[in-house]
Amino acid sequence: MARSILHMITPLKHMSPFDVNMAVDAGFETIATYANATLADVTTLVQDSIFSRSPQDGVRTGIFIGGKNAEDALDMMDRAKKALVPPFANHIFADPAGSFTTGAAMVAEVTRALRTKFDTGLAGKRIVIFGGAGVVAYVAAVIGALNGAKAVIVGHDGEERVSKIANTMRWRFGVEVEAVDGTTPAARRAAIAEADVILSAGPAGIPILTAEDLESAPKLLVASDVNAVPPAGIAGIDVNAVDVPLPTGRGIGIGALAVGNVKYQTESRLFRRMLDADEPLCLDFRDAYTLAVEVAG
Repeated sequence: MARSILHMITPLKHMSPFDVNMAVDAGFETIATYANATLADVTTLVQDSIFSRSPQDGVRTGIFIGGKNAEDALDMMDRAKKALVPPFANHIFADPAGSFTTGAAMVAEVTRALRTKFDTGLAGKRIVIFGGAGVVAYVAAVIGALNGAKAVIVGHDGEERVSKIANTMRWRFGVEVEAVDGTTPAARRAAIAEADVILSAGPAGIPILTAEDLESAPKLLVASDVNAVPPAGIAGIDVNAVDVPLPTGRGIGIGALAVGNVKYQTESRLFRRMLDADEPLCLDFRDAYTLAVEVAG
């Protein structure tokens, strides 16, 4: 059997050591990294990787796309798919900054909590997501919308930037995502007034919602925070929290380490799925969510 090779591409100065470690521990024998890569570089890199091996060894070759921007990673993934020349094809997996698998894990944990604690699902739920300009929020919003939820992304610097992001979601995935302002405490309270689910995906160590703010969310069922650096993004959600009652007594909280455990297993299993597959795979956050739901239980 041919040796397994993973070509890891990033537009950043360095490939993430986290993702390199994950790929090696999952079983890839050889890793090659390509930093400062542009969209224009992708075709040449992919075609060099496919034409240097026989078609049957495409399943022993992977392309991993990193970075820190959801749209850039998706554009690179699309370019990589277009560069394939059947029967020459490799696996393609995008997970910029690990955020595709993190966002998928976050929504999977919420899905589990809604089902086990409230006997319901995502469909029809209003999911309000803070850190709306980031990759985790992007993933959570699109997954939620694709599964029938009413997703809302909140902009810490106003509505304009998140509105543009919502428009790209509509163009790329055909989903409707609402964009709202979150620059002031009053705006953030207004944003959560009808929320069934609140997700905090803002910068580490930045508090976003206080216990008093949560009083403005009378319908709240589940809240989750991916911030593992104190103070919490949402008051009352410890990093180890798993379905812990929130300070208001309404709803339950899920902490960063609970999400992180599902994220870690999901990314690892997606790498292993590439190694075990009989046909080339293309994996993004939708595949990550399907697997994360299984991992979350």
